[in-house]
Amino acid sequence: MIARLKWIAGGVVLASVLALGAALVWLTGSLPQTDGVVRLPGLRAPVEIVRDRHGVPLIRAETQEDASFALGFVHAQDRLWQMDFLRRAGAGRLAEVLGERLIPHDRFLRTLGLGRLAERNFARLDDDVRAALAAYARGVNAYIGGHQGAWPPEFHILRYRPEPWRPADSLIWGRLMTLRLSGNWSEELLRARLLERLTPRQVAEFWPPYPTGGPGGVTGDDLSGLSSIYRHLPLDRLRAALPAGLESLSASNNWVVDGQHTESGKPVLANDVHLRLEAPAVWYLVRIEAPGLTLAGATVPGVPFVVLGRNERIAWGFTTTHSDTQDLFIERVEGAEPGRYLTPDGSREFLTRDEVIAVRGGDEVRLTVRESRHGPIISDLLAGAAEAVSPGGGAGGQYVLALSDAALSDDVLTAQALYRMNRATDWDSFVAALGDFHAPQQNVVYADIDGNIGFYAPARIPVRKAGDGLQPVPGWSGAFDWIGFIPFAELPHVLNPASGRIVTANHRIVGDDYPHLLAARWPEPYRARRIHALLERDPRHSPAGAAAIQRDSVSLLARDLLALLLAAPAEGAKAKAAHAMLARWDGRMDRDRPEPLVFSAWLRALGRALYADELGPLFENVPGIRPMFLESVLTRARHWCDDVATPATEGCDEVIADSLEHALAEISGILGDDIEEWRWGDLHVASFRHPVLTRMPGLSLISDPRIPTDGDDSTVNRGTFRLGGKRPFAHVHGAVLRAVYDLAELDNSLFMIAPGQSGNPLSTNYRDLLAPWRGGEYLRLAGGETGAGRPAQRLVLVPDDGG
Repeated sequence: MIARLKWIAGGVVLASVLALGAALVWLTGSLPQTDGVVRLPGLRAPVEIVRDRHGVPLIRAETQEDASFALGFVHAQDRLWQMDFLRRAGAGRLAEVLGERLIPHDRFLRTLGLGRLAERNFARLDDDVRAALAAYARGVNAYIGGHQGAWPPEFHILRYRPEPWRPADSLIWGRLMTLRLSGNWSEELLRARLLERLTPRQVAEFWPPYPTGGPGGVTGDDLSGLSSIYRHLPLDRLRAALPAGLESLSASNNWVVDGQHTESGKPVLANDVHLRLEAPAVWYLVRIEAPGLTLAGATVPGVPFVVLGRNERIAWGFTTTHSDTQDLFIERVEGAEPGRYLTPDGSREFLTRDEVIAVRGGDEVRLTVRESRHGPIISDLLAGAAEAVSPGGGAGGQYVLALSDAALSDDVLTAQALYRMNRATDWDSFVAALGDFHAPQQNVVYADIDGNIGFYAPARIPVRKAGDGLQPVPGWSGAFDWIGFIPFAELPHVLNPASGRIVTANHRIVGDDYPHLLAARWPEPYRARRIHALLERDPRHSPAGAAAIQRDSVSLLARDLLALLLAAPAEGAKAKAAHAMLARWDGRMDRDRPEPLVFSAWLRALGRALYADELGPLFENVPGIRPMFLESVLTRARHWCDDVATPATEGCDEVIADSLEHALAEISGILGDDIEEWRWGDLHVASFRHPVLTRMPGLSLISDPRIPTDGDDSTVNRGTFRLGGKRPFAHVHGAVLRAVYDLAELDNSLFMIAPGQSGNPLSTNYRDLLAPWRGGEYLRLAGGETGAGRPAQRLVLVPDDGG
């Protein structure tokens, strides 16, 4: 009997293995056809697509419209599920396929109305731009309509099929990215919540002034009385209701040097773009050749333009400016008529629109979105998830909260700007294109083959009657209203500066004499300082040298703070050993060294010791290490060292020493007691997480590529890490695109993305760029027979006339 049961069990296991194998074999049918001939409706002439061994395509077309069609086709071949997911995310349609847990996400995106704004945007674009979007959509739909066999695995796992692609769908990604790169509204919420617990002076100390001076701290206007109004608003619950994954993180480096400072006598431009680490990859590399147009660089699946790259004459790169383009306004609801709110000219009725959210496996959710003259009422997000929001109701009682955002307009023409930038031939035509770059604000660096270098920071930046956008303000008085935008000609820009170089790395880009307010607070300038230092070190630069700078892992944060930390005496033997180790350390955040881990754990513990007592439950809402605050406490505002929860008065030396002991004990519990054997890469592991499969045991092993990495938040080779959660110090944000442009020979330009070109976890090209990315290697998108590695496959798309 036992033998028979074993035989049956073995048969069940064998059958399961065979079934799984058969399923995987069948799912390989979702991989793209990359050689041969495919007949497709919608083409005017044949198009050749040559893929190298990494899956990077070279598209050769006889018309620019056919090139857009072919780009849509190859995007759909390699990234169809990602394209569908992103358009659903931006339009607030994820609950349709993922169920009720995505209702809060959809409520938020429907409240902002990104999907409907994209539809309206499309109608405002010029005819040639709409034609490119339409041709791209035809290419996507040619793939969907002609596809046979399995779809990408996510469609089968989630049990749904892709819908046809519409031209306006290509505009949703830009709006979603703008939201991710514009995080002032979230910081305003945090500041308002802190003002309920802390004094205005404490809040000012918590956000110290920028190192080089300029605006910082709390607003210069007397808004201290607003804390009593903040208590009428459910700020804590509102922050918790906002979707995960939309938090803003400072992003990217770029620089350009002119021919006076290069080995070739022509400019070299470098750009590494820092975003959340995700799989599939954010970017998709491509080279496009068509009459009058040669492009190479990074595209986004779903978008028919090269977002970051070069053409035959110019190259460009982006970093986020961190300007303040959002404000939260407190609207006072009129008591006698709850469907109305107060304005400087009397009461006004809220604008309303109805939204219906389909929910997989559940009842649809009906949502009434209210808008004031300042924007959508985001405090209404706290209404019950399964019930409509009454126009006169909503959370917050007498007050509600509206979001003003320069990007929430139906005439944002950034897509048109990208189309024109792709075709610009010199500085004047490039700047003309940037005139339509309305959101998000970016620091755009430029170089051309004639030797010019330039910089522009285009966008719609609000001009306020009063205030500096640091905290929610009253909307009923009109005192803080926007009265327009900074004129385009007055936005920061320069052509051929005398220094011969331009550097931006999310630091403050204007001096005290700039006449307009871009932002009252800026990220720390560590990366910009390091790039400037490396550029000053060598009199002549090359593409290889720029690539070496992109790989640099020196933390100026560590170099700045270590002297202050090591001034506090160590007590235990392990702490003294850590002191000695860090005293010899040069600040390089290398994955194979223990010092970066000891230092980072120490700062993490010190932050908790310094301000968890004052912040209480808000402590977990403060992201990342706050180096400027730590430096301020250890040199000036030393009263923060006292633990307000104890009767004793603690000094800074005591807190620093205790924090090191706590940090060493924590890491010892994970990696053992021998600190010489610890490695930064043991815990600082880059994980490219899939938005859905990461939650599925077993599948995440396939879908989430992981690799130990160098860097921290302040290094040029960005390695921003998580402080809390199950995997502290995990690398979650960094350079998902690196590019170096050689204006002496543009075909020698260098590119790298991670983790790979394909969005299909079954493809060898899903993760094959992960190790080269970590190792600082690059690809060339040069075309010809070599391309970015030896071409492996050639596919020809030919028109199908229906015969």
